[in-house]
Amino acid sequence: MRIAITADHNGVALKARLVEALLAEGHEVDDRGPASSDELVDYPPLCEDVCRRVTDGRADRAIVVGGSGQGEVIACNKLPGIRAGVCPDVWHAEISRGNNDANVLVLGAKVIAPDTAALVLHTWLTTPFKGDVHARRVAMIEALERGESLL
Repeated sequence: MRIAITADHNGVALKARLVEALLAEGHEVDDRGPASSDELVDYPPLCEDVCRRVTDGRADRAIVVGGSGQGEVIACNKLPGIRAGVCPDVWHAEISRGNNDANVLVLGAKVIAPDTAALVLHTWLTTPFKGDVHARRVAMIEALERGESLL
C-alpha cells in the first residue's frame, strides 16, 4: 500500500517509529516530514499535503501524527473525499476502517503509547471496510460533502 505520513513537532518521534513499522510490513512510505521536532510546525498545511495525496491518487491512505490529534482530524476532514479518524486504541481503528472506510489515520503522540500506536496502525491498515449499511452511510457523508441535504 502507498502511504503518505506526516507529523507536527509533537509527533516527529512517533512518526519515525511508525515509518519503520510500515516499511517492515512492506508498504511504500512517502514521509512528508518534518524530520526534526526542534521547530514549531503548523499542522493544517501538513494535513492538506497528505490528504491531497490521497484524493489525487498519489497515496492509498495517509497518517497524521499530532499532539492530541484533535486539530489534525478537523483539518483533514475539511477536504472533500477525506474520511479521517482519531484512533487512540484498537477499537477505534476497527470502527474507523470497518464502519467508516477512513482513508486517513490520525494519532495523538501525547495520548498514545508508541507500542499501542503501532498496534493501532497495523489494525487500521488490515481492517477491511464492511460495506452494506455502512456503505450507505458513507454515501450520505459524500452527499454532505457535495452540499446536499439529507433532511
